[in-house]
Amino acid sequence: MTTKPNTPEPGATDETFNPTAANDAGSAPPENQVPDAGLEPDRVAQLEAERADFKEKLLRTLADMENLRRRTEREIADARTYAVSNFARDMLTVADNFQRAIDSVPAEARAAGEPALKALIEGVELTERDMLKTLERYGVKRIDPEGQKFDPNLHQAMFEVPNPNVPNGTVIQVVQTGYVIGDRVLRPALVGVAKGGPKASTQDQASDETTGGTGEPAAAGNGQG
Repeated sequence: MTTKPNTPEPGATDETFNPTAANDAGSAPPENQVPDAGLEPDRVAQLEAERADFKEKLLRTLADMENLRRRTEREIADARTYAVSNFARDMLTVADNFQRAIDSVPAEARAAGEPALKALIEGVELTERDMLKTLERYGVKRIDPEGQKFDPNLHQAMFEVPNPNVPNGTVIQVVQTGYVIGDRVLRPALVGVAKGGPKASTQDQASDETTGGTGEPAAAGNGQG
């Protein structure tokens, strides 16, 4: 039996068909495709920087929101406390008139007065007390500084009275009653201050700024901020 020599077909080339080579050629990646070798270090650093930036912005936003919440709560509380400031300030004139009406009656006339006059005076005093209690329910309180150290934040000095028996800078007369609402001065008390007496005690040294360190009252402000 004779074997037929392996002769190429007409038009065939000298290259022989290799299935393994064909499979390798078919699975070879394109020239412009880079094998996935993971993220490059520069890209990782860029992502880390972006993450840190987003975290910082988030924390800053949370802090701003917390500050806004606290500020809003404070503004609401202030609005509740000081919303009646203008109305209360107008009512101080009425309170002054009650006090003037009571002070205008001498003690002798009150003691020797008829029952009708005594009842009228007691009615005015009762009305004044009720009005002051009503103002206190809204945070308005009267300032009674007589005998106290002069405080330019609460008092306004109208004059000085030479008095060697009273410590320098002591309020010895109240010309007009003052009022506060919450932590604010609604109206400073108009006062007369002692001058020429002994120096303030060591306990009062901390308030030297009110006297400028000279032992005399500093120029009083109106106490309203």
